[in-house]
Amino acid sequence: MVARTRSSAAGAGGGVVRLDTPVKFLKGIGERRAESLARLGIATARDLLWHLPHRYVDASAVTPLARAEVGHEVACIGRVVAKRVVPTRRGLRIFHAVLRDDSGLLECVWPGQAFLDRTILVGQTLLVSGPVRFYHGRQMAPREYLVLADAEGEADPLAGGKVLPVYPATEGLSHKVIRTLIERHLDQLIPLAEEAMPPGIRERLALPSVAEALDAVHRPRSAEAAELGRRRLAFDELFDLQLMLTRARLLAKRERGSGVAFVLKKELTSRLRGALPWTLTADQVQAIREVTGDMTASRRMHRLLMGDVGTGKTVVALFAMLLAVENGYQAALMAPTELLAEQHAATLERLLAPLDLRAELLLGKHTPAEKEAVRRKLAQGAARLVVGTHALVQESTVFDRLGLAVIDEQHRFGVEQRGALIGKGAQPDVLLLTATPIPRSLALTLYGDLDVSTLRERPPGRGTVRTALRTANQRDKVFSFVEAEARAGRQAYVVLPVIEESERADLRAASTMAQTLQARWPDLVVGLVHGRMKPAERDATMERFRAGQVHVLVATTVIEVGIDVPNATIMVVEHPDRFGLAQLHQLRGRIGRGTSESYCILLADDAVPERLRAFAGTLDGFRIAELDLTERGMGDLIGARQSGDVTVRHARLPDDTDLLTHARDLARDLLDRDPALHRPENRVLRERALARYPRAVELFRVG
Repeated sequence: MVARTRSSAAGAGGGVVRLDTPVKFLKGIGERRAESLARLGIATARDLLWHLPHRYVDASAVTPLARAEVGHEVACIGRVVAKRVVPTRRGLRIFHAVLRDDSGLLECVWPGQAFLDRTILVGQTLLVSGPVRFYHGRQMAPREYLVLADAEGEADPLAGGKVLPVYPATEGLSHKVIRTLIERHLDQLIPLAEEAMPPGIRERLALPSVAEALDAVHRPRSAEAAELGRRRLAFDELFDLQLMLTRARLLAKRERGSGVAFVLKKELTSRLRGALPWTLTADQVQAIREVTGDMTASRRMHRLLMGDVGTGKTVVALFAMLLAVENGYQAALMAPTELLAEQHAATLERLLAPLDLRAELLLGKHTPAEKEAVRRKLAQGAARLVVGTHALVQESTVFDRLGLAVIDEQHRFGVEQRGALIGKGAQPDVLLLTATPIPRSLALTLYGDLDVSTLRERPPGRGTVRTALRTANQRDKVFSFVEAEARAGRQAYVVLPVIEESERADLRAASTMAQTLQARWPDLVVGLVHGRMKPAERDATMERFRAGQVHVLVATTVIEVGIDVPNATIMVVEHPDRFGLAQLHQLRGRIGRGTSESYCILLADDAVPERLRAFAGTLDGFRIAELDLTERGMGDLIGARQSGDVTVRHARLPDDTDLLTHARDLARDLLDRDPALHRPENRVLRERALARYPRAVELFRVG
């Protein structure tokens, strides 16, 4: 059992160590190492204590070198017995290292990383993990490596079946050094950790004390003990996060105040429903009902509409826009790119034609006279619907009576830009759209201060998309298939992870691929788009592709959203292991937009990772988001949120959904009784939330 918490402890030589003691004063650290630790965000003893392992090496999960099978991803441990740097004919330099354990030998290769010859030494014991392939013999291409022991004869830290913690490291401080430094101070620092959770709650959730949890994650006796400790720490951060989000939601609803209480007149909305050439899905009907309920209520709507690729978010948004229009208000739809705005405008033009209505289009590329004409109509109230980009938020754009702001791909806009559009009206309702599926559990964390509607069903009439996995020896057959489809009148995308080839990475590049394919098919038109092109040039190429003038479009991830070409039925993705699963799903969403069957071909160099097999087996974006969440971790996904103040390091969703649910319920109960956490018994919770989340300072300042 770990000692009861205190605010300080006796240090080496009788000195007193507190959690706020600068780390340079701790034994074995000093000024130089303190500078290196600062790069990891470690400035105090508290930071050192809370620098937790980001993974573990379990001796029972390590594969003997002789049993590392081709086509599998494995983790192995061995001592370096030989190494060399081998140049290739292309000028690429490959670092080779041969590892030995009691079972035999395995060669490891790092293409383009000749510098490892200076850091990996003969005699070191390495942990390596990655795919095993056959190339002049059995080889592993490690995704990562870890030095477990520096020299022959040094004790193996995994001897005896121990679970080894692996900490985030930095230049000048190896994983091994950081592990040694933390272990040296644990007995001193763990008793100082303050306990904020009442024993009754811990018992109800079967969680250890915070001191026991810290001991378990730093010095696990088993993988199960480490997991139990992690869950306790995960609950704490989820609880703090839910306190912040619940408080934010309460204040937002209070500050939102009264908005426009629209009346459901069913004039334009009923006519739209009757004119649609298809039947709304059940998800669309439910989302429209939720949006209508918000808009007809007295408080302002602040809702996120989350829908997978092709589920019909624009139609739901149009119903909301028409509800505003039939009440005498204006509605604006803001998109992040001109191409996407133009596509929205084309969709609305098609849907609004039977209603004798049209949406104005306001883009930065328009001439001053064209922009002025649209702005005059908006200011005078002659234009009721408008679609645009950032041009909508410029000072010269004035609305007569803005009642609804719809913001598409809202995460691509900054907070200020979203606020600028909303500020164009007097308390307009707000509908945010995103085509990035997020598991419900994560949505409650990311968007805890929003109401969320979800679309999962795809409208009928869309072509099916088949996903195939192919390897390097099938590349020629894949591109022969692409050629045949292009000659039959179809179009194709070829997606690559990088723009240009580099010695540091043995990857095919978009620029080289475009030249290669154009030379292979001189009578077909091959286009190229990437992020370094001027927007006007990139948009022009995409427009030619959409018009059918380009047969094959070679691209990087700039086509991830905002491209709608029904005739594009093939997508080839090179090096698919370099993309996240959610990103691959967004890319795949560029095909299957017409009625014809479409094909997404993932072209891997070596063994196909299991994650790609799982991706190929489903078209459900929410299922893929869960796989992506499991793979990347909750912290990576939340870290992308633009507010920048939401960080989750220990929680893992969907595994911890039960903890999230308990945390949300407890946060609501606590804030119902003590909205600003002013009571003495909640002091530690308040201080912890303020320390963890900068935004909490403003949220809990007022009662």
